[in-house]
Amino acid sequence: MKLPASRVSQLLFLGLFLFLFIITDYRGKDEITVAVNSFFRANPLVLASYVLAVKGFTFLLLPALIMAVCTLLLGRFFFGWICPLGTVIDLVTHRIPKSSPIRFLKSSFKYYLLFTLLATALFSVNLSGVLDPIAILIRALTLFFYPLVGYVARAGWSGLYQVAGEERDTVAFLYDFLRDYVLPFRETFYPLAFLSLAVFLFILALERFERRNWCRNICPLGTLLGLLGRFSLFRRLPGRICKDCGDCRSHCPSAFDEEMLQTDNCIRCMQCRVQCRFGRVEFPLRWKTLFRPVKEGQGQPVMSKRVFLVSLVSGFFLSRLFSFRHPEKDHRLLRPPGVKDEDDFLKKCVRCGECMKVCLRSALYPDFTRAGVTGLFMPVIIPRLGYCEYNCTLCGQVCPTGAIPRLPLGQKQKSIIGTAVIDKNICLPYAKKLNCIVCEEHCPIPEKAIRFETVEDIDHKGKKVTLKRPYIVDELCNGCGICENKCPLEGRSAVEVFAGKKG
Repeated sequence: MKLPASRVSQLLFLGLFLFLFIITDYRGKDEITVAVNSFFRANPLVLASYVLAVKGFTFLLLPALIMAVCTLLLGRFFFGWICPLGTVIDLVTHRIPKSSPIRFLKSSFKYYLLFTLLATALFSVNLSGVLDPIAILIRALTLFFYPLVGYVARAGWSGLYQVAGEERDTVAFLYDFLRDYVLPFRETFYPLAFLSLAVFLFILALERFERRNWCRNICPLGTLLGLLGRFSLFRRLPGRICKDCGDCRSHCPSAFDEEMLQTDNCIRCMQCRVQCRFGRVEFPLRWKTLFRPVKEGQGQPVMSKRVFLVSLVSGFFLSRLFSFRHPEKDHRLLRPPGVKDEDDFLKKCVRCGECMKVCLRSALYPDFTRAGVTGLFMPVIIPRLGYCEYNCTLCGQVCPTGAIPRLPLGQKQKSIIGTAVIDKNICLPYAKKLNCIVCEEHCPIPEKAIRFETVEDIDHKGKKVTLKRPYIVDELCNGCGICENKCPLEGRSAVEVFAGKKG
């Protein structure tokens, strides 16, 4: 059996994707020169949503523009040659028994979904990252699989000592290699990990009903590239199943419905050409067909007035619904350093989770409700769980869209995340008349944003004591959250960081 070049390309790009994913982590260096964000920067759906939401362009997404132009010329090749999620689907689909397709997905559902997402972005609420295939795969890896692999590997290495004792050291070099180059820097089990896993497994479960079901009938990126690919210089011939042979239908992963080729779904994988027994299948260069409309039956109805109007109205109402944020939660909504405007951040963030993956102190977590529905999977800082490392700029380095700006270290250190506030009702020197200097000790700012005033007081036993009572120098505090994280009190911290003026 001949292996098509497209399958070789798929495996190579999947390997590249996993390699970039693994090295997008802290490996003892403060610089990440190459990251998996390259896949997002070549993503036309990210580009389209960004431009509509921000009403502008960033050169960070120039590769996505190039990918869109290539799709116009070559067709929807991204999913047949590059897409890592598509490759994963292809690797498992033959192991899943098939039943009847889901009928409502065979309608114009994917077009309604795509144009609704784009319309929502037009009204300044960018939700495309929720359903972007690359974001879905990275979130599943970042939030669930990668921490699990790290935990199992380290637990297994520790358990091996119980079995082999010091003989374990004979294979220590293998573990050292994994620890330094493959395993995550730290295993953080994130909230929404199981939701990310459930979405990923749902996409695989769709193969029960049809090959490449997600790619054919739901994927917004696939739908967008399918629309661009309608103008491709290359068209498959013949456009129908040959009467004396139906092999194309069994070999094609995505494009044939009944007897007719659906041009919007053709991923240019060349399986049909490689497997054709009669050598009939061709993809000729046809200059005259560049702007020729697709013939009836060769592609599903696309830009009907109904699709456009319903999507536009749906996008408007979704943008209004999802933009609601509970006012009482805004004061605890802490974003990564450098983020100055919440609305601008919501427009740019693609919800990829890369910033969470590289966060040295596990400060960043995927949001669920703090920023409303529109903030789902976006990074928030939860100081009680982790804090922003003073000497770290990794999150800005891996952000594919500039939602988290890439700042020089000195500028990042002065960037305001929030402001710490001391609750005197539970702080030990105030409430219990006991000295505690933990918050001041850990404050990383050279001038110390937490200082003490020395006072004389009477403790609960009536004895005179000298206390060091902490107070916050608001002008120096950057809201890194280390004071809240390190506070020795159980449960709620005596010092908390609240969102304030950004800078």
